[in-house]
Amino acid sequence: QVQLVESGGGLVQPGGSLRLSCAASRINFSLYNMAWYRQAPGKERERVAVITSGDTTNYSDSVKGRFTISRDNAKQMIYLQMNNLKSDDTGVYYCSVPGIAWGQGTQVTVSS
Repeated sequence: QVQLVESGGGLVQPGGSLRLSCAASRINFSLYNMAWYRQAPGKERERVAVITSGDTTNYSDSVKGRFTISRDNAKQMIYLQMNNLKSDDTGVYYCSVPGIAWGQGTQVTVSS
């Protein structure tokens, strides 16, 4: 089945940056939309960014202008560049092929 493996999470101070990566396998990657979700403690999982097979992107209002999603079809990777991080960005970040597969998640903690 489809395998998604995230990396790049960690502890960062407010205002800092992180870049998340997700490696996909066992999928014809270039044909699929890909997305990043996050789940904060005590909250429901929410979608933060999506990139279509045609490279169209869409962001939640809470991250627009600060986060950038991108993909490399040759490497079967997606990325989430996160800038000007806030404490509200804390949570587990998941890579997803919407409706098909989830990664195991990577923790992002924004704290001074």
